[in-house]
Amino acid sequence: MAAAAAALTASRASLLHLLRLKPLRPSVPLPNLSFRRRGVPLLRRCSSQSSPQTIAAPNLDLDPSDRSCATRNVVEILQERGLVESITSESLRSACSNAAASPLKVYCGFDPTAESLHLGNLLGIIVLSWFQRCGHKAVALIGGATGRVGDPSGKSLERPELDLDTLERNTAGIKDLISKILGRKLGNEDISDDLEAKPHKGLIFDDSFVILNNYDWWKDIKLLDFLREVGRFARVGIMMAKESVKRRLTSDEGMSYTEFTYQLLQGYDYLHLFKNMGVNVQIGGSDQWGNITAGTELIRKILQVEGAYGLTFPLLLKSDGTKFGKSEDGAIWLSAAMLSPYKFYQYFFSIPDIDVVKFLKILTFLSMEEIEELEDQMKKPGYVPNTAQRRLAEEVTRFVHGDGGLTEALKATEALRPGAETQLDAATIEGIAEDVPSCSLSYEQVLNSSLIDLSVSTGLLASKSAARRLMRQGGLYLNNKRVDTEEKRVEGIDIVDGKLLLLSAGRKNKMVVRIS
Repeated sequence: MAAAAAALTASRASLLHLLRLKPLRPSVPLPNLSFRRRGVPLLRRCSSQSSPQTIAAPNLDLDPSDRSCATRNVVEILQERGLVESITSESLRSACSNAAASPLKVYCGFDPTAESLHLGNLLGIIVLSWFQRCGHKAVALIGGATGRVGDPSGKSLERPELDLDTLERNTAGIKDLISKILGRKLGNEDISDDLEAKPHKGLIFDDSFVILNNYDWWKDIKLLDFLREVGRFARVGIMMAKESVKRRLTSDEGMSYTEFTYQLLQGYDYLHLFKNMGVNVQIGGSDQWGNITAGTELIRKILQVEGAYGLTFPLLLKSDGTKFGKSEDGAIWLSAAMLSPYKFYQYFFSIPDIDVVKFLKILTFLSMEEIEELEDQMKKPGYVPNTAQRRLAEEVTRFVHGDGGLTEALKATEALRPGAETQLDAATIEGIAEDVPSCSLSYEQVLNSSLIDLSVSTGLLASKSAARRLMRQGGLYLNNKRVDTEEKRVEGIDIVDGKLLLLSAGRKNKMVVRIS
């Protein structure tokens, strides 16, 4: 009897728990989504599938860059801009242009491995937004379950296991970030306030996008049920032939069974969304091709229907082939709490000429005509340097951080430009203090001290001779004003609001001095 009871307990164990997971707190229940079909068992083979429920195309006020959506196929738009690597079927093109058909429902997954998404994830949001702007429904799927397993794609080592509190915090942060970006297109600037005030009202925000968490269905799936109803349709040979698996199997680290199952877990996500919610397109980076095709194959084999598509976009690379989205300080985060709009803006403003046109096409919604015009201007003698970079930085910052974030970035950029006539105040300096080196000195240490001495004692410059040399070259600034005499000493009037000094060595090296 004891053995039989143990076997029964094992059969009821959650698949995720057996793979690696600890017991989880209840997640926020799914909302009553208008496009969700209820009463469907885990899986049931069927010979046909009812058409997805028709959803009215969102009433978007398209800006000039969106006009092409009214008459053009969204896949063609993406391909023209360099945002298509592969598609699973050419039928996707006709499905996008069939005016009589229901809008497509397109999903992209985001695992909560950090509290914010980074620049590498931005392409997924941009492609979702293109579908959204062209009248289709965007579905952002947060991997509350799969993130606990870890996607091996593009990784040489197994992802570290995150504790429950970290995963829940990451999930909340990503949900808030995506809702702001996709909701902002529709003018929902205060959508995050609604999310905070009504956390249990569901995850659907308007008729053009929805945010889901795959833990909401994975938490109830039992191992034996999954093996019987899904696992028997997965061919091990095909799973091992996936590029991400082959690379890991030949490495010194190898691959755990937990990671090996990831493609099947993501494939089931697509099957679940296709069958229960009518989602019929999955998008992802080119490294996700194996996971996406695992889903389309499960749908074809289990449901015996066609109409599930996949689209991948290229990874974000610079012209030299290196990964785009890293700085000397690490990842370029999309959350303002982890990277200020000012520093985010500056990253794009610093893009070299050789890459700027490519990124204007990929990362902005400017029309191709306007981008071509900027490209032509760059070749003319009267071109003002960094004009294209400035436009790129403005467009991407506005998309990610909104008009408020862009205004903050522009204000800080202008105020911190050496030689700028903008009057500095303590609030402006404090706004960028996290993005530049800083130090604290007493009032007595600062008042009447030589600027040459201060530039060395604060660490701005390595030596007094270097400070004197830079001053003679016109590159030493106090509060954005050029200092051209070695006799300059700090006066009380120089201390901004009695609290701060801003020292600059050239245009990029700065030091904020806090007066205690």
